[in-house]
Amino acid sequence: MPLHLLKLCVGAESIEDLEAWIAESLAGKVARGQTAEQVHTTRMVPTRLAELVDGGSLYWVVKGEVACRQTLTGIRPFVDGDGIRRCHLVLDPTVHRVDPRPSRPFQGWRYLAAKDAPPDLATIGTAPALPDELRRELRSLGLL
Repeated sequence: MPLHLLKLCVGAESIEDLEAWIAESLAGKVARGQTAEQVHTTRMVPTRLAELVDGGSLYWVVKGEVACRQTLTGIRPFVDGDGIRRCHLVLDPTVHRVDPRPSRPFQGWRYLAAKDAPPDLATIGTAPALPDELRRELRSLGLL
């Protein structure tokens, strides 16, 4: 059974912001002649690597909600120029929206068991997606 990571998407106001950042980052790499892959650098190195790359995803918390995920395709530990162990999380650039659920702020990342991961919206047959801000407002009013 795969294991997932949960991480705050700092600086993104919406899933669209994240998707735009990914597209811009990949376009910049192509323009510089680099490999067009999305890599997210994190300070801590996960210890359960085999479980994470065996079908795991990185779930993003956007504006206080677990909102979307990207499939983990690789994890590359390394040591930076200051001698600090770090990690590149290699991600499929496709962003999958998930059934949103609230999440409190935290530092770094957290493991997320497959049984606790929210399902993709595409698999649960929901109505057409509402804009994130409207959906949050309706949820806060108890209408969703």
